[in-house]
Amino acid sequence: MSVEYQNVRIVQTDRTIEGGSVLFEEGEIRYVSDSPLDRGDTVIDGKGLSLFPGFIDVHIHGANGHDVMDATPEALQGIAEILPEEGTTSFLATTMTQSPENIERALRNAGSFTSENVRGAEMLGVHLEGPFISEKKAGAQPVDYICEPSVTKFESYREAGNDKIRLVTLAPEEKGGEELIRHLKAKGIIASMGHTDATFDEAEAAVEAGVSHVTHLYNQMSGLHHRDPGVTGAAFTDPRLMVELIVDHIHSRKEAVEIAYRQLTDERMLLITDAMRAKCLPEGTYDLGGQDVTVENQKAVLEDGTLAGSILTLSKAASLMKKHLQLSDQELLAITSGNAAGELGVGHRKGGIAPGKDADFVLVDDEFNVRATWCRGELVYERKE
Repeated sequence: MSVEYQNVRIVQTDRTIEGGSVLFEEGEIRYVSDSPLDRGDTVIDGKGLSLFPGFIDVHIHGANGHDVMDATPEALQGIAEILPEEGTTSFLATTMTQSPENIERALRNAGSFTSENVRGAEMLGVHLEGPFISEKKAGAQPVDYICEPSVTKFESYREAGNDKIRLVTLAPEEKGGEELIRHLKAKGIIASMGHTDATFDEAEAAVEAGVSHVTHLYNQMSGLHHRDPGVTGAAFTDPRLMVELIVDHIHSRKEAVEIAYRQLTDERMLLITDAMRAKCLPEGTYDLGGQDVTVENQKAVLEDGTLAGSILTLSKAASLMKKHLQLSDQELLAITSGNAAGELGVGHRKGGIAPGKDADFVLVDDEFNVRATWCRGELVYERKE
């Protein structure tokens, strides 16, 4: 059955079609037009709202009571099913520093998980965050399980995950860091600097070795100093780096977000949530890697006050970026889906609204409130009026 959206603002990578139409069937976009096509078996009035490509979150640990480290199919399914409520149609299931046994258990679960029969977001792979990080910048990652970067250990993880690891966060300055970075690059896996105390020179050496990504800018990394710009400085100045940012105005105040965007622009920024299981749930105390996390006033913290992920939604992050920096449709598209799709090698089917791509859409109003979300041609969320 074919479905046609009419009277909708279609946001494409290079233009916005006012009052356009898009026709899709069998999970794929067939036609995009600036006037009614009148070919759909079902025709939907878009009411002048904006249709964006579905959002892609490359860094999310959990939501709605579920966590990737729960290592159950139900956890991944629960995350996938709730994400369309915020407009997210694809994600990387993100692990955290834990015992090797727990990491492998989570990876085996992710490795056998398929999105085919799930009414929700598509899991595009795994983001391995830790355990190859710096104790100095552990944040909410349990220090007891941090270990030196190791090709051998990584290969055991890759095998456990059925080769679904797409991105690895590590501290390049640690012993074995460069070797692992080169190995990841050779395997076509994104190497990211994060939870790192690297100097600017060490960060640049890591980029030369193959690092192409930065995990949650500003948070748990060496900051900008006028004699050593650190990882933050490398992120700002090296055009080879794609850079994540948690835009909740908690992890980074809005002025810091503006500074980052002016340096990175829409060409190198990716919005992420770094969300944990408390997202979509009431305030209270929740578990993160065996640690109690208290959620209060939109902030998730450990007992000592350390930020422990977020309860942010991508629609909220996009709304804050639009409101604060007056971003264009195309800039918002890039940082919510386009850049992630390109980096993950799925740009041929994700991150845009064009014939041949997946019918992953999010319908939003002017305030970026999600009205409806389609995943691979199926309406999986519609806001009740």
